[in-house]
Amino acid sequence: MRKVICIGSHILSPLGDGVSENFSAVLEGESALKLHEGTFGVPEPFVASLLDRPRTDGPLFNALIVDSARKAAEEAGIDPSDRRCGIVLSSIKGDVEALGLRDVSLAASARVLADALGNPNPPLVVSNACISGLAALVQGRRMILSGAFDKVIVTGAELQSRFIVCGFQSLKALSSKPCRPFDAERDGLNLGEAVATMVLSAGEDGWELAEGAIRNDANHISGPSRTGEGSYQALRYVLEGVDPESLAFVNVHGTSTLYNDEMEAIAIDRAGLTALPLNALKGCFGHTMGAAGILESILSMKAVDEGIVLPTKGFHTLRRTDKKSFVKLLSGFGGVNGALLFRKGGELC
Repeated sequence: MRKVICIGSHILSPLGDGVSENFSAVLEGESALKLHEGTFGVPEPFVASLLDRPRTDGPLFNALIVDSARKAAEEAGIDPSDRRCGIVLSSIKGDVEALGLRDVSLAASARVLADALGNPNPPLVVSNACISGLAALVQGRRMILSGAFDKVIVTGAELQSRFIVCGFQSLKALSSKPCRPFDAERDGLNLGEAVATMVLSAGEDGWELAEGAIRNDANHISGPSRTGEGSYQALRYVLEGVDPESLAFVNVHGTSTLYNDEMEAIAIDRAGLTALPLNALKGCFGHTMGAAGILESILSMKAVDEGIVLPTKGFHTLRRTDKKSFVKLLSGFGGVNGALLFRKGGELC
């Protein structure tokens, strides 16, 4: 059976341009979360991690995904115009702030991305609530395992807008302070912006996407399962036959809402993983939605390469690890849940 590995990556966030800049910022305890007043014309102040808005010749969303994909492809040393290279775009809302001004569909943005890369294949869009980035990686892995492609560029991106901020405010889901994942007094999430790309390839050496699972427990349109059913089933699938002690950590969704963090804790307990270190990165980047699964997976790979378990914002003790594998966990509206098992080389037992 083919193995699917990561051969290139890129991150752009308010904390930096490139994987190294973002990793260093997190390691130094930085956060891009700030209070915004009047931004996007939203009357109520909100805390978020937002990118600068540079002038572009076209839509900013499209410019960002093209730039990130190109940089990751260059790092990977691949020709993105190769017919055996697939393109996957992950986002929840895409260029929704331009609604009514032009074609803002994710399909249109994906086509812009493929055309800019000179890729002849129809691009694929994955838009599945907050697990979109992880689901896109799972899909990219399947595209290679099927033999249809040798390489797949997976790009995830999200820009915030009045539409998104007001939507989350209407749900009373936003915190008026920087979020505190898993804190007993957590009171909501913060939104974030980022674009992240991972280039996948058939190969043997490097970071392998060893197994992935998507599970929907259909609990509620916006509330997570109180038993963590979907997350538990996803973890159970990707960890079948795996010794939990071989894992460096579980990188969780960690939105900082009351019920999400509780649900993840229950799922992790049911999966027998409570002895493992857990971490969440939303306190540094906010909830980057369609980019989250890709961004957080890239930084988790970098952390294991450095022998580090990145701390959750608000916790200060830096743990070391010599393990070479981890699990990425995400969940989202509509009862969707996903898990991805990553391992370095063939070192997982």
